[in-house]
Amino acid sequence: MKQLLTLLLSVGMIMMSAACGSDLSNAGETDAPEEETAVQTESDTESVSVKSNILVAYFSCTGTTAQVADWIADETDADKYEIIPETPYTEDDLDYNSSSSRANREQSDASARPAILGNVTDINQYDVIFLGYPIWHGQAPRIISTFLESYDFSDVTIIPFCTSHSSGIGTSAENLRGLCPDTVTWSEGKRFSGSESEGDVNEWIDSLDLPQGEVNTVGKFNFETKTVLLNSGYEMPIMGLGTYSLTDEECAVSIAALLEFGGRLIDTAYMYGNEAAVGQAIRGSDVPREEIFVITKLYPNQFDNAAEAIDEALEKMGLDYIDMILLHHPGDGDVEAYLALEQAVADGKVHSIGLSNWYVEELEEFLPQVNITPALVQNEIHPYYQENDVIPYIQSLGIVVQGWYPFGGRGHTTEMLGDETIAAIAENHGVSSAQVILRWNLQKGVAVIPGSSNPQHIRENLDLFGFELTDDEIAQINALDRDEKHDWY
Repeated sequence: MKQLLTLLLSVGMIMMSAACGSDLSNAGETDAPEEETAVQTESDTESVSVKSNILVAYFSCTGTTAQVADWIADETDADKYEIIPETPYTEDDLDYNSSSSRANREQSDASARPAILGNVTDINQYDVIFLGYPIWHGQAPRIISTFLESYDFSDVTIIPFCTSHSSGIGTSAENLRGLCPDTVTWSEGKRFSGSESEGDVNEWIDSLDLPQGEVNTVGKFNFETKTVLLNSGYEMPIMGLGTYSLTDEECAVSIAALLEFGGRLIDTAYMYGNEAAVGQAIRGSDVPREEIFVITKLYPNQFDNAAEAIDEALEKMGLDYIDMILLHHPGDGDVEAYLALEQAVADGKVHSIGLSNWYVEELEEFLPQVNITPALVQNEIHPYYQENDVIPYIQSLGIVVQGWYPFGGRGHTTEMLGDETIAAIAENHGVSSAQVILRWNLQKGVAVIPGSSNPQHIRENLDLFGFELTDDEIAQINALDRDEKHDWY
């Protein structure tokens, strides 16, 4: 746990005399803790509900505010974020009796904004923020102003709460509200004394009309939102565009078409040689960056210098973060390279990490050596090579499966799209063979990234939700399995 500040309360107001201490606790196709915090460092491998859309952000010293924050988070299943000053308060800083102490000087200066250590990861995922703080001289500590001015809280509901022996939340909350956009829904808030119990806090929460976020399940495809919740806590589109074999210009045009037609998932790799084109297309788009999910991969020849390779990918694409990075296939140093990916997650450079071309034996050997369960495993999957033993195993670990070569890959696409069984099913639904294959994947829980430089094909490959394959049709396609792998990975 990071250290929290310490602050002693006196009768009627804050006695700032304690030092800070520990708080309570298609070539067309792609190749292949003791308490929860707002920054996830270890993946949950079970199928569980999506993380709450509620955040409890708090500044605490003696542990009083932290205790209330814990109770709120437990009752609402919320994430927590501890507001920590970049320069910790010393005992002298918190001396209430000294007018020259740092805390007193900050409270006397309306423009004071103590710097905060760290930041909230992906704050846009939260609809409700409980904001907690102790009362200092009748007001919130200035570090709370720093927090409110560090993010765009438009359309968020903020519910303040404070801790004090006697001072109410009153003007402190009113003054904080003035720092927020008019589109913020600001609740009245609540004051708690040190004698308040968990039951008192829960009773207050029960009286609130909290917005209810949509419940999702890790690994379960949501065909309404066309996304899947990863075990990393992020949502990923279940279909998109693979960029293998696309040249820079083709790549940019294809991505533009994908985004125009509503696609939001882009798969690239160092070995494709088009990461720069991918980044340029994203930056040149009118689609907000946070709506686009970018996957790239490190090749084994990068494993020895994985940290530098991650930075190189960021620089090539010109992005502040990469949604997901995979190891392209097993190789010498893959465990160490994956640990570098884990560090990139901790550093905020990468949101989710995973593997490509890992199968049961490889996973059984690899997973015990790493800390974060992969969010995704990307393998060759198509009607002639179905991996019916591998897919359920990966999914049982809480890992999403994504398929490359959905149409069979190099030299096999024409045969597969012309398969009599698939063509007959397509005719029955009034769709193309490609759409049938992609829909078959989705209904098996396999995300798809078909590649194409043809805008019409890209549009068609996204149009997968106007029909549904029957159990009999699924069985017919399952019967086509030849265990026929079309690439060496």
